[in-house]
Amino acid sequence: MSGLASDTAMVMAAGLGKRMRPLTASQPKPLVRVAGKPLIDHALDRLAEAGVSRAVVNVHYLADALEAHVLDRAMPRVVISDERDALLETGGGMIKAQGELPDPFFCLNSDNIWLDGPRDAFHDLSRRWSAEEMDALLLLVPHARAANFDGKGDFHMDPLGRLARRRSGRIAPYIFSGIQLVSHRLLRDAPEGAFSTNILWDRAIGEGRLFGTVFAGLWFEVGTPEAIGPTEDALKRA
Repeated sequence: MSGLASDTAMVMAAGLGKRMRPLTASQPKPLVRVAGKPLIDHALDRLAEAGVSRAVVNVHYLADALEAHVLDRAMPRVVISDERDALLETGGGMIKAQGELPDPFFCLNSDNIWLDGPRDAFHDLSRRWSAEEMDALLLLVPHARAANFDGKGDFHMDPLGRLARRRSGRIAPYIFSGIQLVSHRLLRDAPEGAFSTNILWDRAIGEGRLFGTVFAGLWFEVGTPEAIGPTEDALKRA
């Protein structure tokens, strides 16, 4: 499918899944089933539907089971970024996989489920992408379209789409969906070892180069066992 800013996505799948216990006592969180299939398959199927042909999947916790599950896919074709020796968090995971990632690349969490609006999430990001202006472009969801989410939000956005962090004591109107489009410029001069992408985002915010675009579809946070039932019910009604 044409119109995509990248043919490759990194799928973050190396976490320990502590909030999803006890379901993750014997399986990695991306293999927890929701609406009849593992969480990671929801993400990989969306990539395939959009025409994204490669997925770099990082693995750490119960890595053998996850690797065996994803490697037989033809679309997207999966490449493993092996973090068995040390969990590198989101930022460190991107740095380790950077050699497999074109510039730019999509990045998404393996534990969110979403229903696309008029365009799929990856074409939404691609239409808004500007390599000259942006280090990263985050797909954001307003509270009204964020199911199972009860936090205060993550970002404020100015009229040009530039992002700022939620201010202390305030509700921020936008929630990060876990899906973004990332330039290698964001990854420059990164710390060594394990670190959060938040470090790189904060630098980009300071330089006016972290942007957002608002997702027109529905997004479901599936972080705990209690979120599975309501998510399945909503998907049946959709």
